[in-house]
Amino acid sequence: MSPSSRPPRRRPHPAWGIVGALLAIVVAAACLALVWPQALGLQRELPFTQLVSFRLVGAIGLAGVLLVVAFALLVSRRLRALLAASATVLLVATLAAAGIVLVRGTTAAVPATGAPEAVRVLAWNTLGNEPGSPTIAQLALDYDADVLMLPETTLDMGLEIAGLLGEQGRPMWVLSSTPAPGYRAAETTLLVSAELGEYEVVDDYGDTSVLASVVADPVDGTGPRLIAAHPVAPVPEHMANWRADLEWLAGLCTGDAIVAGDFNATLDHLAGLEAPGADGAVLGECRDAALDAGAASLGTWTSGKPPLLVPAIDHVMHAGDWEVTGFEVITREDRSGSDHRPVFAELRRPTG
Repeated sequence: MSPSSRPPRRRPHPAWGIVGALLAIVVAAACLALVWPQALGLQRELPFTQLVSFRLVGAIGLAGVLLVVAFALLVSRRLRALLAASATVLLVATLAAAGIVLVRGTTAAVPATGAPEAVRVLAWNTLGNEPGSPTIAQLALDYDADVLMLPETTLDMGLEIAGLLGEQGRPMWVLSSTPAPGYRAAETTLLVSAELGEYEVVDDYGDTSVLASVVADPVDGTGPRLIAAHPVAPVPEHMANWRADLEWLAGLCTGDAIVAGDFNATLDHLAGLEAPGADGAVLGECRDAALDAGAASLGTWTSGKPPLLVPAIDHVMHAGDWEVTGFEVITREDRSGSDHRPVFAELRRPTG
């Protein structure tokens, strides 16, 4: 049979295109729920809470699915009619997921200025004192920290750290809270440089539901409110507590507050908890230091893993008249015993 006598290829039945359009709508809804669940109000709902935490992993997964679909498009006209629209949706979703990672920033570190008027904050979930007081104290000295926010750190450990810092000429106030004495993971300790003035724990604002947070105000009323935060993790049995914890923190992120610690939440989870009209706020009136510094895509848990592949759930946040003049997700302590990375931020009042 000569080429001219071959029967022409029949176009796929229009039904394939109709089914393909319906499939693309389903794929688009699924991609939206995975890439930007806050558009559907799902950012604090299972399983989207967990899935959106791993943004770059999700982008890589979408790219893999896109490659499989692209290969299928080469197989037959029917598959092209069925999957072409879905392939376009997957391409857009993959680019959007990767774009969010890039926009939030992957800057390794913004060196601190060391300005004497700045407040340097170090936050570290120590997994129940695991790194030990010498390691924590040395880290505080190396970063010239004025404030240490230490979830899962006991009062006794805080006193040891303060003793070591005092020997180096850095006296500290030590404030602590726990809902379950003897359970290290539930305790949170806050150390404040004596140079910032005397601070005291304020119980009037309540607390996080399962794990302790510390709210401290300056005794003389001069200085920022300091909040060492530790909302419970968003595991199935504690989802309601987790949501309540984040709402509680949002209510305290006002005025002249500095809030830091293990939030057990990424920026996506906080969507919808910002105060109306608060420019750039992500929680109450608080801005995120990592986002301001262009480093909000660098993950803090778990340590030892590539920062871009794990969630950023440890934060330093600030309300009021502050600007971020230094920031770092610290990787040097990945072998120190904690499953969290320390986070450092230098905050300063705007000049000029």
